[in-house]
Amino acid sequence: MASKTENKSSLAKVRGKRVAVAATVFLLPTFLLIAVYFIYPVIDTFVISTYKWNGISATRTFIGLQNWVNLVKDKNFWDAFKHNVVIMVFSILLQIPIGMLLATFLDAGGRKFNIFKIIWFLPYLMSSVAIAFLFTYALATNGGIFSSLASLIQGKKVTVDLLGRSPHALFAVIGVMAWQYTPFYMVYFIAGYGNIDTTIYEAAIIDGATRGQYVRQIAIPLLGPIFKTACTMSLIGSLKYFDLIWNLTQGGPVNSTELMATYMYKLSFQQFNMGYGSCVAAGMFILITVIALLFQKAFVVKEDY
Repeated sequence: MASKTENKSSLAKVRGKRVAVAATVFLLPTFLLIAVYFIYPVIDTFVISTYKWNGISATRTFIGLQNWVNLVKDKNFWDAFKHNVVIMVFSILLQIPIGMLLATFLDAGGRKFNIFKIIWFLPYLMSSVAIAFLFTYALATNGGIFSSLASLIQGKKVTVDLLGRSPHALFAVIGVMAWQYTPFYMVYFIAGYGNIDTTIYEAAIIDGATRGQYVRQIAIPLLGPIFKTACTMSLIGSLKYFDLIWNLTQGGPVNSTELMATYMYKLSFQQFNMGYGSCVAAGMFILITVIALLFQKAFVVKEDY
């Protein structure tokens, strides 16, 4: 008996070693890619932030934490951070509820509403650059949608400048972002509805619940983890926006739509202050990580029902 037990244990060890070797072989390329394209750039960004460097010359001057001292005192950076926070709040308040409402509508209609699913998802399929150029003309002072509507209503030529005035520009950009990214959360919530057992809905209907009562009292609580993940993705995305707002306003007018990412780009690739630009990028990384972790701690949902 003892020999059989020893044989089993030795076989288990051999199998365990083989599984460990196989796992290492398959996971090693992934770890290498993560190390090269994620871990190394983050570390290198923090390293460059301790230098004064234009990003081109072979020589760079070590200045220690001077860039970080300047960053803490940099009003432009903190103004850009405030703009990111405003976008973050409105993105969550607009994109998540509207996406949830559209998903509820599509879930109630079933397959006969698939045409709406396709149409409403189209904005998310477009590139941010294309959307920026589209809305540059759509929100133009002369011939734009709002200027044309205002002229039609008042019976005379009226110009509505949304992208050239503060704070109108920031809220116009927020509206464009909501138009582009709400379809993503719509599909996300549709997937969440698909994970809810249909027998729950059937049982609720048998008990006399209306569709609205089912959504409010059963579906939404069950979608709690989906809400949390969606809000986290919206939060992180809002804090690192770049391409859409850069092509719409480039941070203007008078820095009223300047974000941390656009500020970093200007410093690094227009002013050729790569050391301080890397410091701004590292500061972004720290702020986004801290805010995301705090949000995860604060937003507690019940996942087991």
